[in-house]
Amino acid sequence: MTDRSNLYTARRRKRRKTYVKPRTRAMISTICLAIVALSACAGLKTWFAEDRTRVSCPANELTRVVIPDETPEIMVDYEGFTVSFNPAHHQPNYVVWELTADEVNGTVARTSKFKSDPDVYGCATLDDYRKSGFDRGHMAPAADMKWSEQAMIDSHYLTNISPQDHLLNGGRWATLENKCREWAVRDSALIIICGPVLSDRMTRSIGRSKVSVPERFFKVILAPYTTPPRAIGFIMQNMGEKTDIYSSAVSVDEIETITGFDFFSALPDEIENEIEATANYAPWQRKKK
Repeated sequence: MTDRSNLYTARRRKRRKTYVKPRTRAMISTICLAIVALSACAGLKTWFAEDRTRVSCPANELTRVVIPDETPEIMVDYEGFTVSFNPAHHQPNYVVWELTADEVNGTVARTSKFKSDPDVYGCATLDDYRKSGFDRGHMAPAADMKWSEQAMIDSHYLTNISPQDHLLNGGRWATLENKCREWAVRDSALIIICGPVLSDRMTRSIGRSKVSVPERFFKVILAPYTTPPRAIGFIMQNMGEKTDIYSSAVSVDEIETITGFDFFSALPDEIENEIEATANYAPWQRKKK
């Protein structure tokens, strides 16, 4: 594997726009209150010492993902979402964004103008996908970006795209995206991280760029405003499956094992360990009161 300190370091810090939403700045304090409430409700004697009742980290730390050092990575901040781009596979390692209830109700019209990002080394081209038999599958969905014209445009860069089977892209993956929007409205906001599972052995590729075709995709979701906060993961095969999305629910820990990534490390260890260990879908099915 090429040493990131040589080929990638010069480019991996390229930024299009650093964007931290005002609501995110309040998220940490809300989580702190939820953590205290969880501790009381659970009847625990002490989850943390008195001087650890606050989460002392920058507001955008909840969206930070720790990945293996040997993984090629170019970080690109678009409006409303961030891409960890893998130039070796010509698609994201992961994409992360915050989705709020207000943003779900945005009114910007959807565009279908996909395009390569000339500023990102290794970005795929439109010709790579043309007649490939695979959809240009959004990681950060365009429907999550209708609160901003620029965010909508940015979501169509091929840095945010992976080759997806049409039956997945228009089926269970789309169903999960719709569910996330429902949950964001109900729970005020979500942190969402998703991408292809590039740690798998991938034998297929498309186009002149040899864009790797993933065997699976993952999605990790954190609801930081709920009491207690909760998280869940999903793994879906890159094919059409006649099963509901619930059957794809897994723990965040399982996705961390599969991908080698570390999610939500800014949370206190007690809380992180608790919410990442379970794959309980029942709380996510709760109706809005």
